[in-house]
Amino acid sequence: MTESVWDYPRPPSVEPTARHVVIRHAGQVVADTRRAARVLETSHPPVYYLPPADVAAPLHRTQRQTFCEFKGVATYWDVAGVPAAAWSYEDPTPGYEALRGLLAFYPSKFDECTVDGETVTAQPGDFYGGWLTSDITGPVKGGPGTLGW
Repeated sequence: MTESVWDYPRPPSVEPTARHVVIRHAGQVVADTRRAARVLETSHPPVYYLPPADVAAPLHRTQRQTFCEFKGVATYWDVAGVPAAAWSYEDPTPGYEALRGLLAFYPSKFDECTVDGETVTAQPGDFYGGWLTSDITGPVKGGPGTLGW
């Protein structure tokens, strides 16, 4: 079954998923879970948020923060020595409480990210951190000329 990013809602939705999400870097498993949440937003591929208990790599909170008009203030994390490779919402806005403390990872910053064994392609532009798989259709926001979408 394929999903079009143009069928995803705005504001974004959060849904639990049992899909097998694995992140590898420098020969090590960084994270491995079947307990992720997906954030789905119009024109964006899904972003997977993982429970910290399923992250095997060292995490170090950074001073960096950004603001999402929907989810609130994001906190950034260095992961396995990779700077600002993940983010979380420690105190998300109402409607996004399911994301509290979960970690989202930029797939472009790791050697391999997979969903159900399929290698993920990072969302273009690397601002939004979406995970493209063969069951996701676009076009997707992030590349040149798409900022105003």
